[in-house]
Amino acid sequence: MVIGKNFLRIVACALLSVMILVTGTTDCAAKKKVAKEKILYIPHDSRPIVNTETIEVLEKAGVQIVSPPVELLGDREHVGDPDLLWDWLNKNAKKDLTAAVISADSLLYGSLVGSRKHDYDGDEILARADLFTEFRNKHKKLPLYVFGSIMRTPRSGLASGYEEPDYYRYYGANIFRLTELMDKQEIEGLTPREIKEFNFLQRLIPNKAIEDWIGRREKNFDANKKLIDCARDKTFDYLLLGRDDNAPFSQTHNEGRKLSEYGRGIGTYLTTAGIDEFGLILLARAVNENTNVSPKIFVKYNWGRGELTIPAYSDEPIDTSIQAAIRAAGATSTDDEARADFILTVNTNPAGETYEANDAINDGREREGTKFFVDTIQDYVKGGRKVIVADIAFANGSDNALMERLKQRGLLFKLKAYSGWNTPTNSSGFALGTGILSARMKDNAVNELLLNRYLDDWAYQANVRQIGAGQLSWLSGDGRYEFLNDKRGSTEDNCSSLLMSFAQRNLPKFTGNDNIRVRFPWNRMFEAEISIGNKESVTKNKKLRTGR
Repeated sequence: MVIGKNFLRIVACALLSVMILVTGTTDCAAKKKVAKEKILYIPHDSRPIVNTETIEVLEKAGVQIVSPPVELLGDREHVGDPDLLWDWLNKNAKKDLTAAVISADSLLYGSLVGSRKHDYDGDEILARADLFTEFRNKHKKLPLYVFGSIMRTPRSGLASGYEEPDYYRYYGANIFRLTELMDKQEIEGLTPREIKEFNFLQRLIPNKAIEDWIGRREKNFDANKKLIDCARDKTFDYLLLGRDDNAPFSQTHNEGRKLSEYGRGIGTYLTTAGIDEFGLILLARAVNENTNVSPKIFVKYNWGRGELTIPAYSDEPIDTSIQAAIRAAGATSTDDEARADFILTVNTNPAGETYEANDAINDGREREGTKFFVDTIQDYVKGGRKVIVADIAFANGSDNALMERLKQRGLLFKLKAYSGWNTPTNSSGFALGTGILSARMKDNAVNELLLNRYLDDWAYQANVRQIGAGQLSWLSGDGRYEFLNDKRGSTEDNCSSLLMSFAQRNLPKFTGNDNIRVRFPWNRMFEAEISIGNKESVTKNKKLRTGR
């Protein structure tokens, strides 16, 4: 007599029902089991990259994420409400959580932008910082990972993206230069010519503007000292403070030096260049510590300046930032290539420059170092190594020459992670965090995350954004690159069409590649939210034909 497999499975489950009660686990029960990790995550604003795209990486790694509704998160114009976020946190900190990863900027100021534009007094901010101690006392066993920012120093009003107080539009470049000289004076002194320039800038910038700007920084500095105290007394399991957009001499660098000294000797505190990648890095750390693993990372740079490169928007060599990110993620750096779990390849320019993705040099033609770097990746892939690519030769978009060669050699979907979307430290940290978590993913999930980055970093940031910006004057209505306003809908339509065309020419076929949509949730072209078909997520309802 032939017995069907389904019948046998039903019988097996019935016979093992007693075992379920005794041990709590069987093959039948395992499929109904909830995710092993459940992490509460509060990002520092509503941008897709730090919110939904970061969450998606964790979900593809099998981690359940509990996060606030987007309405509670700050954006470009509405800086968020820290009191509402504290209320949400206290209501959602359940006993079944395995960790919490929280933006201090959100809980102190409402958001990252809020940290620069708020009207709170210093005592109010410090009182909110004290709430972390109350939270720890209520949740003594919950691993708590916190990240925050040391206020940035944009080089100009334009570079600030209009996310600073209004006066920065007019005096931003002067304020940057003034604090650059202030920092240099403390470290190595000024030349007679620089002293004259310093005195001139003090007279040029209105007192009201510089007093407001310095006053905001003092509040942020004091709040960060309070957070470091929380790391010292073990309120936090880990604290990561980011030196947002800055330079080797700048007010951000100045404060970073002093906060690093203030926290010296605290093994669970670290400050490094960057910020937008920190949520993903600490989420990776939470997973690694919960599972008691520490993947080994071997870092391989392009030839030339390589690890000594001080990239744009940073005050330190890129290797210093990457090594810090490895430690913060709960991973281990190794010089033994053969024993490494992952190879992190870093695309730097041999001479050490960082260009912008919209620079004319990013035209797709092979440059010095391109062939060497692609050969390096190919050799690792052929050797069966798990390769992560941090594409930082250009800021705010991919290296077109690199991507073209990866496409030609069929390597695009042979990687474990890729990133090239924003500042070099943002990209390297995001690639690292995604790559580490890829160890928990199926191949298709890895491919889907790669496709996300290729559509955003390569297709949109390095190409479509520039074309779409150049065509803004063709569209009716009032609006510009920084504030799309009336042109927002038509610009979204135009960029969606351009993105579909790019994807069809350069990427493998996938379901929905003829129905890609671009949205600009922050009313500007700098960042895009990309989706396929009617799905909210770019990676849902598609099958990649990659030949993996």
